[in-house]
Amino acid sequence: MKPSADDGTPLAPGLYLVATPIGNLGDMSLRALSVLRRADVIACEDSRVTRKLLSAYGIATPLTPYHDHNAARARPGLIRRMRDGAAAALVSDAGMPLVSDPGYKLVTAARDAGIAVTAVPGPSAAVTALVLSGLPCDAFFFAGFAPPRSAARKRALAALAAVPGSLVFYESAQRLPDFLADAAEVLGSRPAAVCRELTKLHEEVARDTLKALAARYRAEGPPRGEIVVVVAPPGAGDAEATEGRLDAALGEALARQTLRDAVDAVAAETGLPRRRVYARALELGGRAKDR
Repeated sequence: MKPSADDGTPLAPGLYLVATPIGNLGDMSLRALSVLRRADVIACEDSRVTRKLLSAYGIATPLTPYHDHNAARARPGLIRRMRDGAAAALVSDAGMPLVSDPGYKLVTAARDAGIAVTAVPGPSAAVTALVLSGLPCDAFFFAGFAPPRSAARKRALAALAAVPGSLVFYESAQRLPDFLADAAEVLGSRPAAVCRELTKLHEEVARDTLKALAARYRAEGPPRGEIVVVVAPPGAGDAEATEGRLDAALGEALARQTLRDAVDAVAAETGLPRRRVYARALELGGRAKDR
């Protein structure tokens, strides 16, 4: 299919769900720019955030607020405008709309009113963190933000303990140490990844067990930036099973590679910290292979 035309032709009436960058402005798609430029109105969480994005690309489409605090009041007006022939784009502050925002109610109302709904896909912090985590991606559950209080958070984590896939959470930097400590208590010492400032200059992915990550951020204090936490599926934290998989992977890699290359390959394959893989390789006699 050819790229969407951007010749100033008005968009067909309806609701357009437009993904926006989670950090790097270069991730804005050509189609997303075309839709935002040609829409009659853009519904956004925070007009200050969206206006900066539009200014970067010279887009002057009018904005209207649509967020948790005004959604119930704003929704009927948006529906009326679209029924009268307007093209409305919905954006979040970052990433794909409807993920941890009130947009799904607008989509439901639009569909109930017979209004066409179109998705313009793009960046997603949850999926970006998942693929960077080094943890299983074949099955996963997006859990959004966990409850802020420990007791409720532990109950929510317990309800997810048996999910047969990786768990993906959004979390604030300030609550990260407490979240990791509760997750380690409820889910056990599963492998996990703390993904910070995704697609930005200081992007970082810290991988270790939940217990070790909790200890790290207790000692260092909360990090800066936007946080996504990915937790491995049930069974992945079984120390004996993990050690067995690590030994098997190292045995195969060391048989055909130098120590350095074997450690790099196994760390990438398992998602385990390189220092842990290196230490185990030395225990298995890998030093002799580093020639």
